[in-house]
Amino acid sequence: MFNSNVPKFLLAITLTILNLALRNDALSQTPSSLRFNKKGELKIVQFTDTHIEPKQGKNLDVYTTISKVISLENPDLVVLTGDVVTEGDPQEAYHQLAQIFQNARVPWAVIFGNHDSEDNFPRKDLGAFVETLPFCVNKNDNNSEGYSNFIYPVYGQDGTPAAQLYFMDSNEYSTLKPTVEGWGWFTHKQVTWYREQSKKLTMANGGKPYPALAFFHIPFPEYTAAWHNTLNPPIGVRNEDECSPEINTGMFAAMLESGDVMGTFVGHDHINDYIGVHYGIALAYGRVTKTMRNPVDDPNAGGRVIVLKEGARQFTTWIREGNGQKVLECTYPDHFNRVKEKK
Repeated sequence: MFNSNVPKFLLAITLTILNLALRNDALSQTPSSLRFNKKGELKIVQFTDTHIEPKQGKNLDVYTTISKVISLENPDLVVLTGDVVTEGDPQEAYHQLAQIFQNARVPWAVIFGNHDSEDNFPRKDLGAFVETLPFCVNKNDNNSEGYSNFIYPVYGQDGTPAAQLYFMDSNEYSTLKPTVEGWGWFTHKQVTWYREQSKKLTMANGGKPYPALAFFHIPFPEYTAAWHNTLNPPIGVRNEDECSPEINTGMFAAMLESGDVMGTFVGHDHINDYIGVHYGIALAYGRVTKTMRNPVDDPNAGGRVIVLKEGARQFTTWIREGNGQKVLECTYPDHFNRVKEKK
């Protein structure tokens, strides 16, 4: 309680200074907008399927893996593509993740997987919670369905938008059981949301689609076709069948028709890490970030690095393992641009 003998004007000044200090502290935790650097590049690191369970002591080594990869790559943005914390109350684990990103002064985004709303912590509450964490750029668009749907622009060196990043909630499990089993899918409302947002952005860009990437958790059914593309073979491994939804609601078709998304980046299937193309769109997995049980046959823990090029529909990508190794480097579209000969 303030001393009643303190002059009112001094009390007012003190309160003003305190409010400014609190405001500046809050602003210091808010990441600045993403911008291509002087080389015309922007680096993203994708981590996926960490499956952190602090109470059980499971997969806590992901903190070390994430810290190591960030220190090696120095990214402009980190993206967590689902199944991040897979126990009842995820707050403690998320606070530890946020501390890593805050220490590195790197903004981060998270989209939810099928295991991200376990037990008594609803998905809606999780969406609201992550938005309060330091350096998190999440801002769910309530005009869509799900709780991690938003768009984050990348600005050019001239200060105008130069690329777009889509983040999408691919939901959890089938809502049509027992008729349709398996994993969740993008709803028609989400597909419509994407189409409308893409059209709006294209119109704002003089009718030219921005170069764009999309991040979500559960792979499209079209990933299987990308793996079997013999003309432009994928790069990486497929150690399990794609765990895609049993039905296809058309998000890939919407992206193909809209013309902005160059590549999509998912998780979900822990022992797949390939990148392939289907009708010219790159369909990529991240690298699982938790340590798998079989060190001989399963991929080493790590993350996928993506480097966007300003003013071009192009990106370079590779896997950076937690042991420091850099593997599976390639460039889109250069490594996937063989054209089928006309008969």
